[in-house]
Amino acid sequence: MTDIKHYILTFRCVDGPGIVHAITGALLEVKGNILEQAQFTDEDSGIFSMRTKFESPLELDQVRSALLVRVAGFDPELSLRHETDRRRALIMVSKHDHCLVDLLYRHEIGELPIDIPLIVSNHPDCEHIAKRHGIEFVHLPVTSETRVSQESELLSLAREHEVDVVVLARYMQVLSEHLCAELAGRIINIHHSFLPGFRGARPYQQAHDRGVKLIGATAHFVTAQLDEGPIIEQAVERVTHAHSATDLAEIGRDVERVVLARAVRLFAEDRIMLTGKRTVVFQ
Repeated sequence: MTDIKHYILTFRCVDGPGIVHAITGALLEVKGNILEQAQFTDEDSGIFSMRTKFESPLELDQVRSALLVRVAGFDPELSLRHETDRRRALIMVSKHDHCLVDLLYRHEIGELPIDIPLIVSNHPDCEHIAKRHGIEFVHLPVTSETRVSQESELLSLAREHEVDVVVLARYMQVLSEHLCAELAGRIINIHHSFLPGFRGARPYQQAHDRGVKLIGATAHFVTAQLDEGPIIEQAVERVTHAHSATDLAEIGRDVERVVLARAVRLFAEDRIMLTGKRTVVFQ
């Protein structure tokens, strides 16, 4: 019986006629059968984005070669992988552990299709959680004197562990412009607000003081502009005047967990494509 392999293809280029025809023609050459496909053209930028899941009896190199020949004229950004080749995530955390614990639980039960080789923190508080799950924990303290060397070590760890994405699971340090550039489109942060929102310390207290009726959380790619990176996922919960600041924080933690997990899963399944300051997210 022929060994059928499942592939994930992502494709991005300037829009124009014949793109889908070229891709499907290449898949026909490699005896490909499309299982799932989504595409979108952003009219503001003129960028075409597509994600295709398909099966083929041919090897990855053969499939890639056929695709590259067919689509060369479109000068695309193209990625192709076996669906079983999972994305590798480095998780960063400070002291608040609710997002970390949630990600590890979802990973443990098979709900989050990623590999987690490493957890990095500027505090030692979450080391016992990493040990419980059999994941390496690296403590990299951050001070004004150590920030540059800490980020250099972080990049070395990311390369050593062949990391695809860095997940900030309530990591409470601002990353440098250099680090954001080195890992552009590969750092996901969870922000404890429905952006744009209340800045600075004690956001839930600020929200409470203003009598908000909705609170939420936002997962976004990290850029040098604090909390202004391309948004991936958001959610809100309705609250009332009867909720205390403590109540809002509790509700907020729940929203943060769900939103970050959704964003990481979307990345793991190659469903996010960057278009300038925005994202195309294929659900």
